[in-house]
Amino acid sequence: MRLAIVALSIPFLHAASEIPQGSHALLRMVNSVSTRTAREGDYVYMQTATPIVVHGETVVPVNCYVQGVVLSAKRSGRVSGRAELAIRIDSLTLPSGKVVQVSPHLASVDSEGSDQKVAGQENENEIKQGSSHGEDAKRIADTAGAGAALGGLAVRTWTGAGIGAGAGGAVGLATVLLTRGREVELRQGATFDVVFDRAVPVE
Repeated sequence: MRLAIVALSIPFLHAASEIPQGSHALLRMVNSVSTRTAREGDYVYMQTATPIVVHGETVVPVNCYVQGVVLSAKRSGRVSGRAELAIRIDSLTLPSGKVVQVSPHLASVDSEGSDQKVAGQENENEIKQGSSHGEDAKRIADTAGAGAALGGLAVRTWTGAGIGAGAGGAVGLATVLLTRGREVELRQGATFDVVFDRAVPVE
């Protein structure tokens, strides 16, 4: 009977000594990374924000350090082109001091009040910013409206309002053309979810 108990306990010990394939982990940014300033090769520092638990046993606790690197960073264009940031997660440091090589992929990321999100499956570690076309159109319309109001007050005719709207619209369009779109931002404290594509031994 004692031998049977030992035999049954072996798989349990083995399972608890690794991060199983398909496991999720929530990571929190320690430093800030933005496509405005990031360069290929820059380091990215994170910590585990939630533990990884296997069969009721904590395999990776909270606040373990995680290190990654920027693979590529593309700024948002002034007329077209959305910001893109690709990062690779390389290592996990356990409380014992052991450094484990890991390579999970990004599953989701904080939007930071924008439309940034993880790209499709073909670019698993790439974060793309959403389009700013709606904001651009609103900016042009608001500037044109203000121009129309000022033109109407100055000339007190519909012609004056039309001239003002045209001038305001031109200013709004010029502002849009000279202004870059939103950047991808991973600020300090931001969180994102990662998924382990293979089992990772931790002991």
